[in-house]
Amino acid sequence: MKILVTGATGLVGKELVSLLLQNGISVHYLTTSKRKIEGEPHYQGFYWNPETGVIDENCLLGVDAIVHLAGASIAKRWTKANKQEILESRIFTSNLLYKALKDNPNTVKQIISASAIGIYPSSYETIYTEEETKVSASFLGTVTEKWEESVDAFHRLNIKVCKLRIGIVLSENGGALTQMAKPIKSGIGAPFGNGKQMQSWIHIHDLAAIFLFAIQNQWNGVFNAVAPHPVTNEELTKSIAKTIDKDIYLPGIPKFVMQAILGEMHILLYESQQVSSQKVLDNGFQFKYKILEKALDDLLKKEAL
Repeated sequence: MKILVTGATGLVGKELVSLLLQNGISVHYLTTSKRKIEGEPHYQGFYWNPETGVIDENCLLGVDAIVHLAGASIAKRWTKANKQEILESRIFTSNLLYKALKDNPNTVKQIISASAIGIYPSSYETIYTEEETKVSASFLGTVTEKWEESVDAFHRLNIKVCKLRIGIVLSENGGALTQMAKPIKSGIGAPFGNGKQMQSWIHIHDLAAIFLFAIQNQWNGVFNAVAPHPVTNEELTKSIAKTIDKDIYLPGIPKFVMQAILGEMHILLYESQQVSSQKVLDNGFQFKYKILEKALDDLLKKEAL
């Protein structure tokens, strides 16, 4: 089996590529840097430039499925220019892949695209399943909706489309957990606001495994890629502190403080999304890290020693 991966050098991409290779699956990957093109027996890079519409069509040779992870990070101040980049980096890449598949003979049967639980409106009460039709009015909600629409186009090529709506990814190599742990280690950690906002998370090991499982089982449709037990922001903060043997002394950080620091992006810290993973479970996937404490112990235990 051969898989084409976009965003292969990102946080999730690296974990996924490693897992694919461990399972004897060959990987083609697309990169915007010609210096990052490698040519190993089961790991081959190809150049593309989504802004100019350039792609090496050889990337499709022998490929059974595409995993689409490419997209500019949302974790930077949402200036007008950055907002445009966040949106266009997702739409342009999807459109270029679509054109390449439409214009070239290929064996691709499925595309699995990253998406985000940020598509769901903020709510303290609602438990969101994949059947939810309401879309968050936030910038991230708009981006995710357009992102998914761009991927839905692949149905027209008789390709199965699987969209994985990803929660907060917990990893020791960067991302949300690293940023949350920093102030806690320094003794200035605190929940955000009242700390009651629900946060749906997933261990990066399980996330990569869901992508592989989706490929192996030809998943089609929307799936929430989150662990079965979401927690409140306060629970997450205190669990991180407990794992690294630190105390939380400070009260919740008011919204206006983070708004002054982060601008519009501050809403990411205060929105509440309790997201169900029941569909993933019903389709046979088994989580290694269902419980937050087990996930944190695995990711932070070296630092806690």
